[in-house]
Amino acid sequence: MKIIRFEHKGQIYLGSLHDETIYFLTGDIFTGATETKEKVSLGEVKVLPPVSPTKIIGIGLNYRRHIEESPFEPPQVPMMFLKAPSSIIGHLDHIVLPETSSRIDYEGELGIVIGKRGRDIKESEALDSILGCTIVNDVSARDYHRQDNSFARSKGVDTFCPFGPYIVTGLNPDNLRIETRLNGKTVQSSNTDDLLFKVPHLISFASTYMTLLPGDLIATGTPSGIGPMKKGDVVEIEIEGIGILKNFVS
Repeated sequence: MKIIRFEHKGQIYLGSLHDETIYFLTGDIFTGATETKEKVSLGEVKVLPPVSPTKIIGIGLNYRRHIEESPFEPPQVPMMFLKAPSSIIGHLDHIVLPETSSRIDYEGELGIVIGKRGRDIKESEALDSILGCTIVNDVSARDYHRQDNSFARSKGVDTFCPFGPYIVTGLNPDNLRIETRLNGKTVQSSNTDDLLFKVPHLISFASTYMTLLPGDLIATGTPSGIGPMKKGDVVEIEIEGIGILKNFVS
């Protein structure tokens, strides 16, 4: 199922997307939602971020080729950090660049949406805790990070976490093509099979330290090819089996 959250005629709904048609859902997507016969065209709605996570867990240096282009050694454990939920925006929304930063980068990433509460999840059971896969742009201010030696400000600014446009259930996260385009030019091109720490390990590791709740989002890391954005740019991130997350830079 391709789950979409959207606004239509001033109301917010959840739906299941089939090509360009959305069928309204009834029930809870975490415990079991059912399609109704009511439907609307995708072009008639505003697409919203698909869920509202209590926390966004980011992972740094998690693609082998990205590590090779960096000055750092491969991490021994996942480099885990948190992004502020207030940084979330949706598909077609604007990434607003703060005037006080001189270097803000795109980072296309596979996102994992947690489907049920879990703590100390075994790696062998981790995939059972997933609701589905989505797309994340882990927008990052490089100069803030150099000033702070911390990710809190550099990755937590408002609008620095575009994600969506959908959550796709039943998708294997281990072998998906991922591509980022800046103004139509491909700047990142990889596959999730290049992940140093695979999705089950990330879920198990994170749940060792914090309870994962339904709707929580894990951004699994970015491939090689990160680079800066400027006002007027358009960023598109495409992941096989999910679709395209598109945002404007202002």
